Amino acid sequence: MKKTKVISIICLLLNMLFSKNIQAQQGVANFVFDSTSTYILKLKDESELIGKYIGGDSIYVILKTTSVPHVEVPRVNIAEVEKVNAENFRHGKYWFPNPNATRYLFSPSAFCLKEGEGYYQNTYLFLNSFNVGLSNHVTIGGGLEFISTFASIISGEGGPIFYVTPKVGFEVAPKVNLGAGVLYVSIPDFGENDSRSGGGIFYGLSTFGNTNNNLTTGLGWGYFKGDVGSSPFITISGMTRISRKTALITENWLIPSGSFYAVYSYGFRFFGEKLAVDLAFINNRDIASGLLIGLPYVDFVVKF
Repeated sequence: MKKTKVISIICLLLNMLFSKNIQAQQGVANFVFDSTSTYILKLKDESELIGKYIGGDSIYVILKTTSVPHVEVPRVNIAEVEKVNAENFRHGKYWFPNPNATRYLFSPSAFCLKEGEGYYQNTYLFLNSFNVGLSNHVTIGGGLEFISTFASIISGEGGPIFYVTPKVGFEVAPKVNLGAGVLYVSIPDFGENDSRSGGGIFYGLSTFGNTNNNLTTGLGWGYFKGDVGSSPFITISGMTRISRKTALITENWLIPSGSFYAVYSYGFRFFGEKLAVDLAFINNRDIASGLLIGLPYVDFVVKF
């Protein structure tokens, strides 16, 4: 695939991301509130109000907060409305939603981004990706590996390693989500007339729990140049939120290689409302023989 096509894919993802955000902002004026629910109103001056909806009209929204029983907010001053789930209140204190619930370290959960949401992820500084929620049940992402990108620009040969990751997901029962998706990776065949090879994994997922505390099991079949592996990859991953801004995270793989080859990980996720940073270690028997705690893993996610 030519470089111009790769650039076109990136531009398409960015266009979908920002056009969805514009649509979300335009929908505030017509947002229908539920009198039994609690909301966060994110105002245009970047302040926030959290409270129960107690009334309003086309001009004002009226909230009851923990400190003020009656607050009238002009709709024109509201940039974004977010409904607060009961699970996001702990001992009377608001815990903002997990900003990176759709992914562990490398592998995804069955949760999808909501329509209009998106994030940028950087792994080890050189692996960069964007993901966008096309709907509440369909997420699409893609990205570039920077070393091959810069090398192809300098040499004029090959091209970047890039990937595309569509995923669908649905809640099928309380705290049970199922998902499926594909990871497609395009790799240049250096020195062979700029030809490329494609491969990746197609997979299915089951996630149990909520976005703060969950366990995901997955099966995935690798493929390369049209050949599909006979045995699946098996993943078992989990996350548990231990404080307002900290979670424990683990991702574990059984890789088919004659018998299954085990790789496991463990670490912390630190986050704010729009940012998450993972500090973890990847390990198995072979790695531990040379480095007991495992190989360091670092990534960060910025949510839009």
